[in-house]
Amino acid sequence: MRPSSSSVAAPPPLGPSPAPAPAVGFAPVRRLLPYVWQWKWRVLFALVCLVAAKLANVGVPLVLKALVDALDLKPGDPRALLVVPVGLLLAYGALRVSVTLFTELREFLFYPVAARVARKVALQTFEHLLALSLRFHLERQTGGVSRDIERGSRAIHSLLNYFIYNILPTLVEIGLVIVLLATTFDAWFAGIALVALTLYIVYTVSVTEWRTHFRRAMNEQDSKANTRAIDALINYETVKYFNNERFEEGRYDENLQRLEKASIKSQTSLSVLNLGQSLIIALAVTLLVWRATLGVVDGRLSLGDLVLVNALMIQLYIPLNFLGVIYREIKQSTVDMEKMFALLGQHREIADAPDARPLVVDQGALRFENVSFAYDPSRPILHEVSFEVPAGKTVAVVGPSGAGKSTLARLLYRFYDIGGGSISIDGQDLRSVTQASLRAAIGIVPQDTVLFNDTVEYNIAYGRPGAGRAEVEAAAKAAHIHTFIASTPAGYDTLVGERGLKLSGGEKQRVAIARTLLKNPPILIFDEATSALDSANERAIQGELKSAAQGKTALVIAHRLSTVVDAHEIVVLEQGRVVERGSHPVLLALGGRYARMWQLQQSGSDYT
Repeated sequence: MRPSSSSVAAPPPLGPSPAPAPAVGFAPVRRLLPYVWQWKWRVLFALVCLVAAKLANVGVPLVLKALVDALDLKPGDPRALLVVPVGLLLAYGALRVSVTLFTELREFLFYPVAARVARKVALQTFEHLLALSLRFHLERQTGGVSRDIERGSRAIHSLLNYFIYNILPTLVEIGLVIVLLATTFDAWFAGIALVALTLYIVYTVSVTEWRTHFRRAMNEQDSKANTRAIDALINYETVKYFNNERFEEGRYDENLQRLEKASIKSQTSLSVLNLGQSLIIALAVTLLVWRATLGVVDGRLSLGDLVLVNALMIQLYIPLNFLGVIYREIKQSTVDMEKMFALLGQHREIADAPDARPLVVDQGALRFENVSFAYDPSRPILHEVSFEVPAGKTVAVVGPSGAGKSTLARLLYRFYDIGGGSISIDGQDLRSVTQASLRAAIGIVPQDTVLFNDTVEYNIAYGRPGAGRAEVEAAAKAAHIHTFIASTPAGYDTLVGERGLKLSGGEKQRVAIARTLLKNPPILIFDEATSALDSANERAIQGELKSAAQGKTALVIAHRLSTVVDAHEIVVLEQGRVVERGSHPVLLALGGRYARMWQLQQSGSDYT
């Protein structure tokens, strides 16, 4: 057998209801058929080899019967010279070799198909996850999702192999054996085999269906335990800050205990299934051998017939026994595939319009016109916000925490669709252009920088994959981080750790700045870009950011007002509304909200 934290104004957004899990059954198998059919000729040739192998396999006991009958000679019979059995012996050996030959040829043809289908579905699921909206990713649990994909991919490979290597061969062999029993002997032999087969299948299906919910419970607890472990490890520093190791261990063990109980129930029910299957098979084999023995005693059957019945029963027993095992594995594989296909079925909240065109950036002018937005309809965030960022100019948006400043950046990237109004670049509504071309034209330095667990060079070069070391170093120098990188033992090959935890907040921020400078897009967003830097580095990088923004359209989201005094225009946002706008001197002269915030910051206070 071959089974093989930015200043986002909203509370955690409410996402769409998750797709319901499909009922456990063979629907996942049907969903795989279009993928398999792409290699239909390989599959068809594999099926031909499958039938040939089973014909050869069933032919073995027939030749064995002829051998036994040929050897059933009386003393002195001249045929005792074994002239006749030589051909049968050669045929017996040829059939044995043919079984192996066609079986291995079938595997050679089909195994690459199963591997490619598993890879393709896993990749399609990953691509779909990357295409889903930010709302989904804010709600998902990374550990559970990664485990669902891993288990689902493995289940696809196993499921296809089970069908080609076990289910279909078993069904072909059972059919051939029953036909042989019915034609060579009497109807009782075929009847007993058919009744036993029916009882076996009904019993296996019934008990396996009963066992399925134990497997689902195991998967659920496995995913939850994995999610909790990954969350704790990712947030290692927070766990240590609050001395909560025992708390996290308790939460993890809680799921492990539930997993333990579910696995014990699953194993106990498996013993019940195995015992019942063995009883059915033992009873059927006993009855068939008993009838064959009576036939030999009565002279209706030869000794070779008794050997044939016994050999056929062994060949019927073995695939039947494996059929139960494989059926259980297939049911478990369909359970494993449930959540993977549920992920694949998640609705794409943000999708390109059917007639979407690539964004054409001529000058890069941004325009927010009467923009309204809410993560949750019951709590609007932006109320008819209107302002422009002229081509090649820098406009800053300031305001207290929760005013909706960072939401503007997310809407510009089209992580969400607006509820009213429009956002356009050079007169092109963001909803009418492709998301890929839109995001290629924008670069952002976020407030909360998360890096990949790779080298410094990889993280900077992520801004433009394929960039050479010289270009990476130039971007690092512009972000004032080259000296630090060069001072480390591994230089640009230094690993930054999970989420960049090996770097300080300021170092991570400078890597993010270098990454965006390397991308060199026509439109820039600085979302509290220097919030993690000390005053000296902030002043140095502000100069570099100002230089990088020369000739580009820049939207600066800021909390420190001192960083935006040179902006072409400053937009003051409060409770999702534009309350003031103008240059720094103009807003100070107004003596309004901006002037009060400026005075508070100059005195060392905070206006949030």
